[in-house]
Amino acid sequence: MWADIVLVLGAYLFGSVPHLFLLAKLRRIDLSGDYHQDLWVRAGKVTGVMGVLGEFVKGAVPVLVARALGFDSLTMALAGLAAVCGQMWPVFTKFDGEKGNSIAIAMVISLVPKPALLSIIVVIISILIRTVPRLIARSRLSEIEPIVGGSYSRALPLGMAAFFIILPLLCWYFDQPPEIIWCCVALLIVIMVRRLTAGLGKDLKASNDIRGIIVRRLLYDRATVTWRDDT
Repeated sequence: MWADIVLVLGAYLFGSVPHLFLLAKLRRIDLSGDYHQDLWVRAGKVTGVMGVLGEFVKGAVPVLVARALGFDSLTMALAGLAAVCGQMWPVFTKFDGEKGNSIAIAMVISLVPKPALLSIIVVIISILIRTVPRLIARSRLSEIEPIVGGSYSRALPLGMAAFFIILPLLCWYFDQPPEIIWCCVALLIVIMVRRLTAGLGKDLKASNDIRGIIVRRLLYDRATVTWRDDT
């Protein structure tokens, strides 16, 4: 019992490690807005990739450690979920973190590889929808939008949402234990809660269209492109 609690709390703290801030500090820059894009643009591609890889590590390690130590599937799933919550609401940065998509994907691939890898097909499709037009434009225009970074895409947030919706259904189809299925449902809920609440106050001050803000946040992961900026 106590070992389970320690593992889950440890996973939360591990997920809370502000590795993006640490990378930014090493490069002597300040982060604002979308941390990943800011790191990619201002610190360089290598640092940006390291930021994403750090999230993959934070998502996979708690699950892999729980499995290696022989914990049951419920504790293993809760540890992974706790790491994702740590990334979203980290204790080290006043409970204001990232959206949690990358760490969550890494977590579920470690937890339920087959359903997760099948579900990720919709994410790949959304990336192609976002990227192919930019590749075509690259051959036609002298001033082109970056393949990575650049303006925000509606396709990718929709693909991410579809991934987390499909995942518990595929876990049920492949006869995963109930605790795993419900953990994936809980993961969908926390992903959507974070989409809805991250920087919500600024959007509500800027517009009276509450219904539109909620719909755009749930579908496209933001109502504005500056959800964390001070401007």
